[in-house]
Amino acid sequence: MTPPLNPWVVGERGGGRVQQSGAEIRLTLPPAPASRYHNAQISDYSASARDFGNAPPLRLELRARACGEIRGTAGFGFWNHAFAPGERGFRRPQALWFFFGGAANDIALAQGVAGRGWKAATFNARNWRFLALLPLAPIGFPLMRSPSLYDALWPLGQAAIGVNEAALDMTLLEAFHTYSVEWRKDGAIFRVGGDIVLRAPTVARSRLGFIAWIDNQYAIVRPQGNFAHGVLDVAHEGTLRLQDISITPL
Repeated sequence: MTPPLNPWVVGERGGGRVQQSGAEIRLTLPPAPASRYHNAQISDYSASARDFGNAPPLRLELRARACGEIRGTAGFGFWNHAFAPGERGFRRPQALWFFFGGAANDIALAQGVAGRGWKAATFNARNWRFLALLPLAPIGFPLMRSPSLYDALWPLGQAAIGVNEAALDMTLLEAFHTYSVEWRKDGAIFRVGGDIVLRAPTVARSRLGFIAWIDNQYAIVRPQGNFAHGVLDVAHEGTLRLQDISITPL
């Protein structure tokens, strides 16, 4: 059993490794086949948690960089532990985080923002607008396959699931930068190196958990009704390096 990494809860699945070197935490996936889920993460909640300790107003700040190859997903921020491969149950997802999706991913929920790559992002599938539109999904997916209808109607769907995204320069991951999320009840501000990269006017207000992770899964989620998920082989080692993590009230 992996010893605790105070104050964080360590999660290692498959070949995932969590290591501490001085003030730095390293989340690493070594080369591995696609026969199972591999994950390395730290969080401030247990795997069985159904309640979380973070609520607005607060500020998350840390320094991060990536090394090697990330084929699946990686990132850090707040979410509600909605789903993990091999676990039962699903909660309508909520998140405010910096998120990376490798080339196999295509989570294209924000108009004008690619469904993969490095981004600042929010979503909130627990708001009333999402529930109101959910019964229309079987009709809406075919309509979204028309480019003109997608352009006209998807902003309603995007707003209903609380999606706000901003694509980030991939070269940011090649060196350490300071990332922060200022989470308030009336919105959130994402910064990189002190510069604002995203203002999200609507965000989750309920309690969420902190997580930082790297894994080998991929997902395809498109308004046109394209859905898929699975795990990938890890051809080359990949590491997410973290320093100076702080969560403080505003």
